[in-house]
Amino acid sequence: MANKDNKKVIYWLLTGCLLIFIMVVVGGITRLTHSGLSISSYKLISGTIPPLNEAEWIAEFEHYKQFPEYQKLHNHFDLEDFKDIYFWEYIHRVLGRLLGIVFIIPFFYFLFKKQLSKSTIKKALILLFLGGFQGFLGWYMVKSGLVDRPSVSHYRLAMHLTTAFITFAYTFWVALDLIYPTKKVVDTHFRNIVRFAMAVLLLQIIWGAFVAGLDAGWIHNSWPLMADGKLIHETVYIEQSPLWRNFVEGKSGVQFIHRYMAYIVVGIIIYMWYKARKMNLTKLQKHGINALLFLVVVQFILGVFTLLLQVPVTLGVLHQVTAFFLLAAMTFVLHRFSK
Repeated sequence: MANKDNKKVIYWLLTGCLLIFIMVVVGGITRLTHSGLSISSYKLISGTIPPLNEAEWIAEFEHYKQFPEYQKLHNHFDLEDFKDIYFWEYIHRVLGRLLGIVFIIPFFYFLFKKQLSKSTIKKALILLFLGGFQGFLGWYMVKSGLVDRPSVSHYRLAMHLTTAFITFAYTFWVALDLIYPTKKVVDTHFRNIVRFAMAVLLLQIIWGAFVAGLDAGWIHNSWPLMADGKLIHETVYIEQSPLWRNFVEGKSGVQFIHRYMAYIVVGIIIYMWYKARKMNLTKLQKHGINALLFLVVVQFILGVFTLLLQVPVTLGVLHQVTAFFLLAAMTFVLHRFSK
């Protein structure tokens, strides 16, 4: 391999992918344990150090008491309860800072050592922008829960989560560009199917974030039908007005979209797998398609049990993690069918 875009650069990018994955896992735990509003101020440098003694903990807790989450939901909390929710949000923010350091410092090192090609420099700049934008969206999301209501905007949550997934996918794509500089287009029609599948999967991830942000997983906890044995429960289309708002702001409507879009995602991937069986594929392409099929089945099953059991933390996190792996597999497959 040439000096530019060498193995160190690949390891750097893959380390970034790993850290984004860990961030998403911790972010999922933070959300499911309702810990995301426990730190109500943002201090880039000093915020890296948590309270170190009882006086600092009390001061932090008193600050938390000034905001809606404590006043409307957690006014029964004592200091130990506060410490429990503080932990996950603190870890999430520290990981965000670490991720920024891991991306920025090696980037300038490789740039100084002239170990990046012009193409990789451009892609790395996009990654740095995405990382900074992701940090901004995290602050923007938390801010929405500190004014009048004790919860964050589900729109901002969706932006924050989806940007994390996209940042991971793009980082992984850049790494794949360096690992496999020679790509092969087997069938442009099939590539377009994969692109369509990727778009639908991203939409499903967005609606999954809507479900999380609205706590819509705690209703209609039956499958395959919704509540009262109905395919489409009447609350799907009567919660909001006008009608379209039900599908982006109504709990039932949002769950309805996420629930039935899952069938579309599964159907598309099964179709891809079936069609790929008749094609002359490389081993990597076959492995990628098989991984997609396996992961989408696991994800579907996890989704069903997460719904039936009313979103226990473990299953909720596993459901989000598997979505992450599913996106990674889709990214890999698309890469192996691109020029």
